[in-house]
Amino acid sequence: MRVYVPLTLSGLAEAHKTGELGPGPLTAYAVTPGLREWYVSDDIEELEYAALSRAAAASLRLLAGDPEVARRRVVVAVDVRDQDATSDPDQVLDAIGLGEVRINAAVPLAKAAAVHVDADDAVGDVTAAADALGAADQGDDDARFTVDGAEDHELLWYGVQEIPNLIG
Repeated sequence: MRVYVPLTLSGLAEAHKTGELGPGPLTAYAVTPGLREWYVSDDIEELEYAALSRAAAASLRLLAGDPEVARRRVVVAVDVRDQDATSDPDQVLDAIGLGEVRINAAVPLAKAAAVHVDADDAVGDVTAAADALGAADQGDDDARFTVDGAEDHELLWYGVQEIPNLIG
């Protein structure tokens, strides 16, 4: 199963240093039954993109919680055994948790398939979105518009061998 683990650049640097994503339990995003039902698509590429987008939103939350880290969303795509990623069947009713899975143990970084990171030109919008996230959660429409501005930026794809350049 392909899962998408939200991180920050400093989290990616730590994973590179230790050789693993963890410790567990890890929160990740995947194509779960709830995500399939919500997205109403049978196209696996569209569903995986939706899971990646959910992980990018979770990465933004990590950025909002730590003003000292670089303002770029980071998502690591990792392949794990199906039984290692568990989801809550009640998530079908919870839009916030759609696609969320738990991985109980650390995952070797060697299992990563790719890394997705914001481009340099997204930093301004991502910074503004991280700053506005709390107000957006409280229902502020202007703040929600600012958060949506970060979502307009596509994450770039990088091979795992490019991690040293990303964190360097």
